[in-house]
Amino acid sequence: MAEIDTQKDIYLFLHGRMDLREKAENALVAKGFSKDKITMALPSKTGQVGDYMAMLWRPPTPDQIKIQQITKVEEVEPEGMVGLWKGVSQDDVEAIPLQ
Repeated sequence: MAEIDTQKDIYLFLHGRMDLREKAENALVAKGFSKDKITMALPSKTGQVGDYMAMLWRPPTPDQIKIQQITKVEEVEPEGMVGLWKGVSQDDVEAIPLQ
């Protein structure tokens, strides 16, 4: 697996599980990301190529965080809750336990 650059921004997808936000942020901080690099993912703004996505996995009862690196960002018409993230391509990098 590729080495994670913890100096990059990481966008957190909670899939509606706001009750797990602090737990997820703590796991990412333990992985080496600084709290100020963790941003809640919004449908109206995507990350850039090289940034990361972190999503609670597997909904609806996640037990891990899947970390993916953004490889491509295309302009798209926003769609539903996914919004602009519909145009983002990514590669799986690592999965860490949600503790």
